[in-house]
Amino acid sequence: MAGAGGDKPFAKASPSPLSRVLRISQLDAFELDGALEQLVWSQFTQCFQHFKPGLLTPVEPELKALLQLLLWRFTVYSNSATVGQSLLNIRYKNTLIPGEKYRPMSRPQKFWFALLTVGENWLRERSNSLFLNHPAESNARKARKILTILTGLTKVASLVNFLLFLQRGTCPTLTERLLGVQPVFSRPQGPRDINFQFLNRELLWHGFAEFLIFLLPLVNMWKLKASVTALFSPLTDLRGTKGSDDTYCTECAVCGEWPTMPHSIGCNHVFCYYCLKSHTIADVCFTCPKCATKAGTIEPVRIHIGTDLHPS
Repeated sequence: MAGAGGDKPFAKASPSPLSRVLRISQLDAFELDGALEQLVWSQFTQCFQHFKPGLLTPVEPELKALLQLLLWRFTVYSNSATVGQSLLNIRYKNTLIPGEKYRPMSRPQKFWFALLTVGENWLRERSNSLFLNHPAESNARKARKILTILTGLTKVASLVNFLLFLQRGTCPTLTERLLGVQPVFSRPQGPRDINFQFLNRELLWHGFAEFLIFLLPLVNMWKLKASVTALFSPLTDLRGTKGSDDTYCTECAVCGEWPTMPHSIGCNHVFCYYCLKSHTIADVCFTCPKCATKAGTIEPVRIHIGTDLHPS
């Protein structure tokens, strides 16, 4: 598969700049492009976070298409390469022109690239609303059925194209195969030598990560959290005395909210029943996170408006 596809190792010291790109590099470029589009869209929607909810929903496909066209204008149209390809030192070559010399994408190829990528995404997201609320025998419903059939055929063709890509190593998408473009390296690639220090450091960090994965389940996080909380608690709480704001009996010592079904373990603090029960089940040596008192008999308490504790 490697011999047929072009994923050959860098045996030469100075390979040709038009050598075929590794399959994994081509797929990584698509992942980077998708991550960039999501990042741009999330940053754009944050500008409208204080507006009325659902404001962008009616025109969301059009806004996404507009942002994708802006990215296309400053990437594929200008440099014959997407953002992900630029990061990986890759660009598109026009294979319709024979010869070993690099030929950038022609203007028609760039426009067809935008139509088959941005336009296809817009049509897929907008198709439901375009054919909504039409009679069953209307031309719109017939057009939707035809569009559904074409979409299914396109998916089958994309699957066949991807299998060919795995075998030959070129044209991972149907759009690239139809337009006659192929990703190549922008600059000559040198031999991929791995430094011994780099390899040693990676092995060290890998061993350290495995050690943490083995060690963390053995640590009692509940008890550690309670000990740290008690260590940094105010002195008034450590002495178990009544504070000036009387919050020690109006707030759960675990969640800090008004205690639901308040219970006590023998100290001057109260707990929600479910907070206390879950913590004592998780840690048989549970202590109060405020004053580090060991959990004794769990007793229900009644809280009055005057914040006096009365055992029931």
